[in-house]
Amino acid sequence: MSISTENIEKTLYDYQQRDLHSIFEHLDNPADHSNLLYQLPTGGGKTVVFSEITRRFIAHRKEKVVVLTHRIELSHQTSRMLRGFGVKNKIINSDVKELPANDPHMCYVAMVETLNNRLQEGTISLKNIGLVIIDEAHYNSFRKLFKYFEASTILGVTATPLSSNIKLPMKDHYKKLIVGQSIDSLIKNKYLAKANMYSYDVSLKSLKLGISGDYTVKSSDELYGNQNMLGKLLGAYEEIAKGTKTLIFNNGINTSRYVYETFKKAGYPIRHLDNKNTASERREILDWFAKTPDAILTSVSILTTGFDEPTVETIILNRATRSLTLYFQMIGRGSRILPNKDEFTVVDLGNNIARFGMWDAPIDWQEIFHFPDFYLENIKNDEDIEREFVYEMPPELREKFSKSDEIDFDVKAAYKEIFAKGLRSKTVLEQSIEQHARICVENSKDVFEARILAKQLKDEIEYRVKQYSYCIMNNTKNYKDWLQEDYERKLRLKISQKFASRM
Repeated sequence: MSISTENIEKTLYDYQQRDLHSIFEHLDNPADHSNLLYQLPTGGGKTVVFSEITRRFIAHRKEKVVVLTHRIELSHQTSRMLRGFGVKNKIINSDVKELPANDPHMCYVAMVETLNNRLQEGTISLKNIGLVIIDEAHYNSFRKLFKYFEASTILGVTATPLSSNIKLPMKDHYKKLIVGQSIDSLIKNKYLAKANMYSYDVSLKSLKLGISGDYTVKSSDELYGNQNMLGKLLGAYEEIAKGTKTLIFNNGINTSRYVYETFKKAGYPIRHLDNKNTASERREILDWFAKTPDAILTSVSILTTGFDEPTVETIILNRATRSLTLYFQMIGRGSRILPNKDEFTVVDLGNNIARFGMWDAPIDWQEIFHFPDFYLENIKNDEDIEREFVYEMPPELREKFSKSDEIDFDVKAAYKEIFAKGLRSKTVLEQSIEQHARICVENSKDVFEARILAKQLKDEIEYRVKQYSYCIMNNTKNYKDWLQEDYERKLRLKISQKFASRM
């Protein structure tokens, strides 16, 4: 079954043709029937590629193909795409209780759990299966079916060849990885839209990691459901995304409902969607979202796969994740290109860009596939990310210190200078307190007004104390809390002293 490029379907792009060639080189090698993994970014057309693979495999090998998916929506989408390529197929869903021995179909699209149940029951027996294609292969639910297809070649397809379970690396089940076109290349060649990415620093110290290795829903709901974070989200939308079709991803249903209420109260067109909505409610909500130009849809991870709405203009990550796969899936929902859309916006409220890098940055998928433990161990932790935060005084607060020339103070630079001179480290805080007291006095008529100004510096004081604690490598919460209380007390005293000296 040698491949010839002149027979490639017109619907396939050049990069998809090259990937097909690489995949068939492996499938055509009689000495190599090991399992194969194929990586292509979200929006790159994975379903198109494996539909053409299915068509050719059946035509040349005369063997059957099984395509496995993990969600019913994906099964229907895949079945439609296969039919578009001239591949007649049968969906094995919960309605299919058995298959006749002489069933004429050469291709089956099956839900994992349903097929596993039927094979265990013995009501379905699949013979002459030459190829098994696994969509979204990074999920682990597929592994239970491998034992039924030991005589078949298995082709896994994914945008991120990194297992959803750290204890079950993909390299244990796939022997070779074929890497498709990069996101950056797909953008440059006008196959994907360019992402304009914005991030807001968020302290994630209250988040807890669950058994899956990602942040728990409970701790995420507590952080993202509070008024401070809801206000930050609304402010970010109004600053960057107002009036655009926006998809908001949350980690918990409670958070998503709070987001819905917040935006609705502010007068914006918004709907909420989660896995508790019925199929008809889901269709109605997604139909509304598609037809409404400035619609906002807030949801949990239900729309990360099997959802395609090219008109999305803004993606808001109103959550933190330690899953590289989820990071790419969420952003990928906005990457579809249209005649009047070649860019989209990403707003990050979970330090995800700092954790994983820019969406279109180069990434070594071969290294991640072969050495997943090394990659996972070296994901930036939250403490290291927060060390890089830079506090920016809000413009309305900065305006209150307009009579001062020097409003900013660099704790790290001051510490380096103090350290070089051999002075005690607390000199840094003394200098910072002196500078804060000076600008409060310079912009106030009396001591009471100056103290009111000092109270409004609470966020900046917390930031400076944190930077100092990083410098001296004592970052415990109790120590930082004590330092901040001590700082605020000494600042009040310093302000009083300055006014007293004026008298």
